[in-house]
Amino acid sequence: MSSPVSPEHAPRRSQVVLVEPALSQLAKFTAAETHRLDRAIVAISVNPELGTPVPDTLLRDYVDDIDGVRVIYYVTALRPAVISGLCGVVAAQSFAAV
Repeated sequence: MSSPVSPEHAPRRSQVVLVEPALSQLAKFTAAETHRLDRAIVAISVNPELGTPVPDTLLRDYVDDIDGVRVIYYVTALRPAVISGLCGVVAAQSFAAV
């Protein structure tokens, strides 16, 4: 018996890359905050177009009001989502300006 979502039918996830500024922010999060952010990153990896385009840039702005998470990222031509350092958990940290 096969599972309802077999690997060949599962949505393909984009690779998500966190560069140095994002990694520095992540190091300051608690385990619970990291878990909340991880859920947002998984959502972005499944659908890189999820975020709202930031006008006049290549950036996208994803906000999850339920988990209180915001991620600014861009999608490369080969579809990996690159999180360049503007990510945060609302309860823990204010967001840096672009």
